[in-house]
Amino acid sequence: MKRYTLIGGKLGHSLSPQIHERLFAMRGRNAEYTLTELTEDELTERFSELRELDGFNITIPHKLAVMPLLDELDRTAMLYGAVNCVSRKGGRLTGFNTDCDGFLASVRAMGAKLSGNVLLIGCGGVGRMIAIAAAGEGASLTIQVIEQDIPLAEKVKQEIAIHSPLAKVDIVVAGGKCKYKKHYDLLVNATPVGMFPNVNACPVGDELIGISSAVFDVIYNPLETELIKKARKLGRPAENGMAMLVRQAVTAHRLWDGDEYTDEEVRRVIDDVSRLI
Repeated sequence: MKRYTLIGGKLGHSLSPQIHERLFAMRGRNAEYTLTELTEDELTERFSELRELDGFNITIPHKLAVMPLLDELDRTAMLYGAVNCVSRKGGRLTGFNTDCDGFLASVRAMGAKLSGNVLLIGCGGVGRMIAIAAAGEGASLTIQVIEQDIPLAEKVKQEIAIHSPLAKVDIVVAGGKCKYKKHYDLLVNATPVGMFPNVNACPVGDELIGISSAVFDVIYNPLETELIKKARKLGRPAENGMAMLVRQAVTAHRLWDGDEYTDEEVRRVIDDVSRLI
């Protein structure tokens, strides 16, 4: 039996086992997927145990700390500066970042245009990675932040300039007198605004939703945020973070075992796990 796990701090609410178990079952894999809570000290002390696994995922707070413990880093890990997936081949551990694969695959499945005008709300954590990924796809990017996060947005803009020197990036301040574009092909919320328990909050006003052709919200609890409700009421394609969570897991299975999944199979897993929320 192959063995995999998710390492992180507090993992009590993780849906990773349910996602990976379904993906393993679809390909008839004899494998187990567990949860392993580790402190920062335990990550180093128990790393020899992780080396015996066939692969593992990483979440907060170990996505950076695990990097120097690995034998190799894939270009995705180097690009985004974090590792969330490790594969063992020939006794060597290679770190990958599959988070943005999950985002890009989710947006493509919606039929949204990534190479057009993209409005990104927030750029910390996952937002930073989405900004880099969108710019790499040729997006003309507008990043909306609160005033105190302007330095963070400027730093992300500088990172984008290194990886995608021709990318167009504008920074606007929420609530200020900002000049937005007349139309956005995609609006992405990468902030916690609208997350349980503050489910009635929305990160942008109705006007910005109205000029956006599609909406993606990284939040998956609730499954239908106020932002997604408003977008769907206007007839816009809208997707939540569960799609990203499942699709990044799909990439992990490709790295671990070479397994591929159809869009229909992926959608089935998204729907199945969504019922657990």
